[in-house]
Amino acid sequence: MDFLPSQIIRKKRFAGEHTREELNFLIQGFTHDQIPDYQMAAWLMAVCLRGMSERETVWLTQEMRDSGVVLDLSALGMTVDKHSTGGLGDKTSLILAPLVAAAGIPVPMMAGRGLGHTGGTLDKLESISGFNVQMDLHHFQSQLEKIGCAINGQTKEMCPADRKLYALRDVTGTIDSLPLICGSIMSKKLAEGMSALLLDVKFGSGAFMKNLAEAELLAQTLCSIGTQSGKKTRALITRMDEPLGRFIGNALEVRECLDIMEGKSAPVEGKGYSDIIQLTLELAAHMIFLGGKSTDLKSARSLAVELLNNGSALKKFSEMCIAQGANLECGLPKSRYQEEVRAQNEGYLCFTNLEKMGLAGIHLGAGRKFQSDQLDYSAGIEVLREQGERVQRGDVLFHLFHNNHSRAQAAHAELSGSFIIQMQPPSRSPLIAKVIT
Repeated sequence: MDFLPSQIIRKKRFAGEHTREELNFLIQGFTHDQIPDYQMAAWLMAVCLRGMSERETVWLTQEMRDSGVVLDLSALGMTVDKHSTGGLGDKTSLILAPLVAAAGIPVPMMAGRGLGHTGGTLDKLESISGFNVQMDLHHFQSQLEKIGCAINGQTKEMCPADRKLYALRDVTGTIDSLPLICGSIMSKKLAEGMSALLLDVKFGSGAFMKNLAEAELLAQTLCSIGTQSGKKTRALITRMDEPLGRFIGNALEVRECLDIMEGKSAPVEGKGYSDIIQLTLELAAHMIFLGGKSTDLKSARSLAVELLNNGSALKKFSEMCIAQGANLECGLPKSRYQEEVRAQNEGYLCFTNLEKMGLAGIHLGAGRKFQSDQLDYSAGIEVLREQGERVQRGDVLFHLFHNNHSRAQAAHAELSGSFIIQMQPPSRSPLIAKVIT
């Protein structure tokens, strides 16, 4: 059936509910250049202002999924992936994929690059010499069959509608819309063809969702889309009001993950790896449970701990690196300079704005201001103190790793606005706030 784009736009402008056929017409038409940007931009703004019903959001996601290739991984049995909404120092995917694969569950992971102040899994992996995150779909599936895990970028064949829509949303001020956010996230994940999906939905000053209520609504909507699309789906809502782990920056975070998989402790006294280990093991437990390798979460956690501690996760990570062309023997990039950031007074450390800390990392070169920017894989920040830790005047709080002094000055100025030192210790919420099933 043919529709008039202007009538579909008008319908949403007045808060009408679309039919599946209308959404199919819009997505297919826009994907194949039959609907121009200006009409799609008008529709996106109408959605931002008027919202979408739950079934509209499900239909939109499924139409975006079906705009390109949808993988069939049924021959592999149960497959499980994980998606994080992003946060500062969030590097769990690098350990999770090999850890869960070591449990006998294939992990097909289509990951992304840094977005805004948060880092991207693909950027971290590309700090390893030769790591290929642009495999074609044949090699992606072949690697899954051989070693059980693969981390790759979204290919051109998958979800072309999402690629076009996201580029348009980025320049028309229509990013912040729950149904559009959910459609973008879930269409790509559903196109992977996995059997089950675990979501890590973050909230706090270092996340896109700033409070628990927003994160819970996002998690519930994502889970509903997954379930109604025939996938086992659950979500963990996790805290992001302090950095996750000790390091922020691509090669630095890879080194941290290797340390954890090698059983090493943090390099010096101060903030350790306990939070990143805790979250990784909890995510792994839920993935192992979803993948049917355990009958309850307790036994799944025990298996995850065993596979991390006995070197199985590290072995699988090495296999993945070799399969994707990487050479860990070459070592990771290291910066020429290291600077200290010291406490200016005595009291308790309180992180107040992690977005500013992320922007400090961008100034150093660990992230991008523009899509065309070249990353400095060696750049980043080492976080030496935990939220609520008592510090003395002159104590070292952070190390800045960089290759450019003017960049470091800009980063220092931004970093200083990300924390305060106060007289009373701040309250700390649990790392994992809620589980949505």
